[in-house]
Amino acid sequence: MAPKNSDRAAIDLSFLSGPRSRWKEFKTLIHIAQQFFYGFRKLHFVGPCVTFFGSARFKEDHPFYLDTQSLARRVGRVGFTIMTGGGPGVMEAANRGARDVGATSVGCNIVLPHEQYANPYLDVDLTFDHFFVRKVLLLKYSVCFVVMPGGAGTLDELFETVTLIQTGKVKGFPIILYNRTYWAPMLEQIEQMIGAGTIGEKELSFVHVCDSKEEATAVLQEKLVDMWKERGGKGEHPDWWFLEQPIKGRNFRDRKKSDVKA
Repeated sequence: MAPKNSDRAAIDLSFLSGPRSRWKEFKTLIHIAQQFFYGFRKLHFVGPCVTFFGSARFKEDHPFYLDTQSLARRVGRVGFTIMTGGGPGVMEAANRGARDVGATSVGCNIVLPHEQYANPYLDVDLTFDHFFVRKVLLLKYSVCFVVMPGGAGTLDELFETVTLIQTGKVKGFPIILYNRTYWAPMLEQIEQMIGAGTIGEKELSFVHVCDSKEEATAVLQEKLVDMWKERGGKGEHPDWWFLEQPIKGRNFRDRKKSDVKA
């Protein structure tokens, strides 16, 4: 559905440049519909996902890369699918953590004028032409979001998710904001917005700031159990979701990998 890597120079940069001929607009509309159909079809059976957002620029020896990989192991070990934007950095770290423990690893990549190729740790690999298509799919199949330190793209993903939850377009799924020091200026700005009355004090109660993978694990366990209770307690009680010993879930293709330490 998306252009091949050799077609990156042919990306349609006129889409947001204003009105075009009706025929061009119709072709674009059909192409966008095809992209959504492609994504819906490929992701329909991946199971409940935890989506990781974060910078593409952290290398594999960076502390945020290592923390992401470790937290993804903890989440993937108990049967959740790990979903990311499919690229390098934090995205690669999360997908790599999923692969470490045999959990399903999904990447929704984006075609850019400059190269961004899928990382090598993906079981399900999708590529899209438009950020808005990609973001819809990153949100649609997820029950929780982990936001690691990142740049403009991470802020875009974070605040789109926050806006959708705040306005009731998406159920109040928890958002883990990782590393208080990194996000301190943004958190200060949010406090100013609360003080000015542009955001209600309780409207962002679903955002949880965590400073370690242990703290993030505890918050995830608590909030996902709360979600189970809100569903009326249907299904097995999820107290085991973040315990040290893995369950024997369907996502574990190689059980021998399940003893990887977080």
